[in-house]
Amino acid sequence: MTITQTTLDTLATFDSPTICNVIELFEVRPRNTGYMDHRVQCNFPEFEPMVGFAATACFRSDAPPVGGDAYGSLQAQLAQFQELPGPAVVVFQDIDDPAVSAVFGEVMCSTYQAYGSVGLVTNGGGRDLLQVKALGYNVFTGSTMVAHAYCHILHLGLPVRVAGLMVNQCDLLHGDANGVTNIPLDIVEELVDITPEFLAAEDIIMDYVKSDEHKTVEEFTRRRLEFQDVIAILRSRVSRTGN
Repeated sequence: MTITQTTLDTLATFDSPTICNVIELFEVRPRNTGYMDHRVQCNFPEFEPMVGFAATACFRSDAPPVGGDAYGSLQAQLAQFQELPGPAVVVFQDIDDPAVSAVFGEVMCSTYQAYGSVGLVTNGGGRDLLQVKALGYNVFTGSTMVAHAYCHILHLGLPVRVAGLMVNQCDLLHGDANGVTNIPLDIVEELVDITPEFLAAEDIIMDYVKSDEHKTVEEFTRRRLEFQDVIAILRSRVSRTGN
C-alpha cells in the first residue's frame, strides 16, 4: 500500500490522542493495545507530531561488542531508510535492563535527519538533548544519560518491543507530547478522511463547555447524547466488525 507524503502531512496536523480515538472507531484492535506505555516519554513536547515508518534496531551498551560499535552500523542503518515507503522513525530497543547509557546523541541524530529521518524512539537513554532539540528532531526516550558506554547495535530490521509495543519494520508511527502509537496501514486513508468529522463531533461538547453560556447539567447531557449519536454513525461507517 502506497501512502503519499500528502497523507503523512495531514496525519501530522492531528495530535496523537485524537489518532488513538479515531482508530478505536475502526474496531481493528483491543483498546489497550497499539501504543507505547509510560516508559517512553516525549523529550520535546512543543514539537509538531512525528509521523513516519519504523526502522527497527536492537541496542546494548553494558558490555564490549564482539566487533564494531554503533557508529560502525550507521551505514547499514542508513541503507535501511531507502527501503522504507516514507520518512524513517528510528526505533531502538535497548535490551540492557536497566539501561546503561545513551542510545543516541547529536552525531547520530544529525546523521539520521540528514538521510530523511523525522524522529527516534527508544526505551533507552539519550544525550546531547539541547543540540538535538536545536535540530528540530523528535526524540522519545526512557531516560537521559551522559555517556555512551560500550554502545553497539545487535541487529537491524527485526521486530522490537519498546515500552510494551511490538514494532515491526515499516510500521507507521505517530507521536507527540502525549506518546507514540502505531496506525494500521489498511485504515490510514479512511482515518485521514474521518478525523475532521470526529473533531467536529467533539466540538459539540467542547464549544459549550468553553463558552460563556450559563452551564446546566441538562444541556451538557443533551450535547453528550448528540456527540454519542454522531460517533455511533462514524463507527458504523468504518468499523471492521460489521456491527
